[in-house]
This record gives sequence, structure tokens and C-alpha cells, in this order.
Amino acid sequence: MKDTVSDTPSTPAPASSPPAVPERAPPPVSATPSRSLWWVAVVGLLLLAVVALVMAYQTQQQLRDLERELVARQQTSQDLATEARTLARQAQDVVRESAAKTAVLETRLAEVALQRDQLDDVLQALSRSREENMLIEIEAGIRVALQQAGLTGSAEPLVSVLRSADERLQRLNQPRLERVRRAIAQDIERVRAVAIADVPLLVARLDEAARLADELPLLSSPGMAVAERAAADAPEAAASAQDWPQRSRDLVAHVWQELRSLVRVTRIDRPEAMLIAPEQTFFLRENLKLRLLNARLALLSRQFDTVQADVRQAQQALERYFDPRSRRVMQVADTLRQVQAQARASQLPRPDETLSALQAVAAGR
Repeated sequence: MKDTVSDTPSTPAPASSPPAVPERAPPPVSATPSRSLWWVAVVGLLLLAVVALVMAYQTQQQLRDLERELVARQQTSQDLATEARTLARQAQDVVRESAAKTAVLETRLAEVALQRDQLDDVLQALSRSREENMLIEIEAGIRVALQQAGLTGSAEPLVSVLRSADERLQRLNQPRLERVRRAIAQDIERVRAVAIADVPLLVARLDEAARLADELPLLSSPGMAVAERAAADAPEAAASAQDWPQRSRDLVAHVWQELRSLVRVTRIDRPEAMLIAPEQTFFLRENLKLRLLNARLALLSRQFDTVQADVRQAQQALERYFDPRSRRVMQVADTLRQVQAQARASQLPRPDETLSALQAVAAGR
């Protein structure tokens, strides 16, 4: 094809070519390859621009996403910080409350510990002072019993207190208190060995004698003695009431006794007893009762010498003016002899052994 222009450039003529022909204007170069390259470059640039735009858009989107994420994270961090501050405040409040409660609990614990220590001290003091208190009580009881024994004239209060103390010590069962028990046993034997007048019994006997004073027959009035003997024989007569022969014999004996009583021969050693007028018998009995009452008051006052004197005078009056053959007179005389024999002044022994043992044990504690 003639119109086709070769793309290849024309080669220059060699130097050995014929003389140069007048140079002609070079033919115009074709613009097709340059345009292709240009379009290629433009397309490449467009692609690059598109790619750059796409990448820029993606980068922008990523930046926006990152910005959103950062904003969200910042907001979350602020919220978390706010919540953390709130929780921190609450935690501080809780810590302060806990600290206050802990301080209160520590104070109460200290008080409880102090109270426990005090309670332990009290318990130890109680456990230590139990025996000491018991020893003090025993000693106080013995001293009170001594006072009661001195007032009543009887050793029973003292013996009772010593026995009770021995039983308490036996229940406690402490070896170091055995010496106290031995001392108590010795004091009980010493108190029992002493004959102490039983004042209540003697007072009762004197009261009985004073009560019988109005019924005692006098030597000047033998009719009372005869009536007393008849009253004493009445049960025997009643027992033999169904025995007619015996009853007849008793009747005859009674009649004969009545006949013999019409004439009575009596030896009188003390004529003054027969010369007492009937109106003086009242004063005689009252004088006897006054003697017995004086002896009673002296016995209650522990004036045993006065008791002996009054009882002796009552016995003399009983022997001088009253019928010694009467059963009641003999009963009163026997009562007065018993009172005179038992109304003796005797010193109640003190339980010094027990008191000394108690003081020794208390001092050794």
C-alpha cells in the first residue's frame, strides 16, 4: 500500500553515497503512537487517580471509622471514668463506714475483752474465795453458837454448828482442811464431855412442881392423903367389882378403915406442922410456889447458887409441912432432888482448837 507510512524511521544514507541531492523536507511523522502512549498514560493516570480516590475514600472512611471509634472509646472512657469516680466515691464512703464500724467493733471488742478479763478475775476470785468464805462463815457460826450456848445454857447450839461445819468440810473434800476437821472432832468430844445443865428441862420440872403445890396434902389435914390413897385404890376395886365375895370383903375393910380413922395416933416430930391453922395453908402453898418460881427465874438467869438455895428451902418446907407418904409429895420431892442435882454451874468449853485451825488455814492461804 502506497499510502502506508512505515513507522520505522528512515535510515540515513551512508557516507559513500553519491553526491547529495538537494535535501528534501522530511516527511511528517505519524502521531498515532504518541497518542496511544498518551492515552495509555492518561488512562494509567486516571486509573491511578481512581485508585487514589478509592484509596483516599477508603482511608477517609477508615479515618472516620477510627474517629468514630475513638469518639466512642473516649465517650466510653469518660463514662467508665465517671463510673469509676462514682464507684471510687462509693468505695471511699464504704471504706469510711467500714473504718467507723471497725473502730466501733474494735472498741466493743476491747470492752468485751476487758469485761471478759474482769469476769475471769471475778471467777478466779470466787473460786479462790469460796473456801475462804466458807471458813469465815464457819467461824462466824461458831461464835454465834457460843453466844447462844451462853444465853441458853445448853451445848446443843455449839454441837450442832460444829457438826454442820464438819459436814460442809467433808463435802468440800480438801486435804488441807483435814486439820480443821480433826480440830472440830476434838472440840465436839470436849463439849460432850462437860455436863451442861439442861435449863429448859429443869424449868419444865419446876413448873410441874409449882402446879402440883395446890394438890399436896399437909400433915395437918390427913383427909387429903386418905382421899388420895382411896383414889389410888379405886381402880383395883373397880377391877374386882364382879367378884361378890371380894367386894364384900372390900366393903368390910373399908368400913373398918373408916372406923379406925375416927381415932388416929400419929407421932409428930415437928409440932409446928400440926399447929398450922386452916386459913394459913393457902399462904403455905403460895410460899412454896414462890420459892419454886424464884428458883425458876434464877435458873433462867444462870444463877445456880440462888437456884440451889431456893430448891433447898422448898425441900425443907415440903418435908416439914406436907405428908411424906403422899404419892404427889414424893413426886415433887423427887423432882426437886433432880433439879438440885442437875442445876450446877459448869463452864462450857470454847472450841479454841477449831478457831485456831481456821485462822491457821486462812493465814496459810
